[in-house]
Amino acid sequence: MAREIAKICDVEDVDLIFKASYDKANRTSVKSFRGMGAREGCEILAAIGAELKIPTTTDVHSPDEAKLAGGLIDLLQIPAFLCRQTELLKAAAQTGRAVNVKKGQFLAPWDVKNIADKLIAFGCRKFCFTERGTTFGYNNLVADMRSLVWIREQGYFVIFDATHSVQRPGGGGDKTSGDGALAPMLARAAMATGCDGIFMEVHEKPARAMSDAANQVPLKDLPKHLRMLKAIHAAVA
Repeated sequence: MAREIAKICDVEDVDLIFKASYDKANRTSVKSFRGMGAREGCEILAAIGAELKIPTTTDVHSPDEAKLAGGLIDLLQIPAFLCRQTELLKAAAQTGRAVNVKKGQFLAPWDVKNIADKLIAFGCRKFCFTERGTTFGYNNLVADMRSLVWIREQGYFVIFDATHSVQRPGGGGDKTSGDGALAPMLARAAMATGCDGIFMEVHEKPARAMSDAANQVPLKDLPKHLRMLKAIHAAVA
């Protein structure tokens, strides 16, 4: 997947940071696939980055994982449910790596300032936030485009997570469901509103994906989506 996505981004002249998870730590069901573990996963991602000459990112879930990933991964990602965990933020900051914090589904946009203050206090100057939707009733999220404006107005870089924003957490009973067909539309809206990047889960056969199958963007559709996003960016920049 990394090779194919990198080829597409090269043709479309789009900067790529490749993301994959070594542990899906907050799956809905105990029966769901998790991953191969931190060390093996980070080593695979480091090899991908070295081969394709692209930066990589992954979630870290504990201070020990942050230290491990900090030696191998370019951008450390703090999961949304852990975005206020002080010791995790401290450990990520102290690696010297850039940090991406996914804004919790339970936070208002202006609450990210407290997270930024923690990162800065721990010595981190290279960080951004990712908007991934806000809890809206049972098994539903809503992406509020105003959030992108309010986060940027505070002086922080902001990424829009198009595919997690169309999740329906726990909506499939023992798994998360979602409206993957809407992800490209939300990405367009976010680009028009103003953001510094777009996160999208991409898979060659979404139905076979081990996680978030309902939200994945088909690989074959990625080029047209990138061209549309570039055109919108050029129009509003």
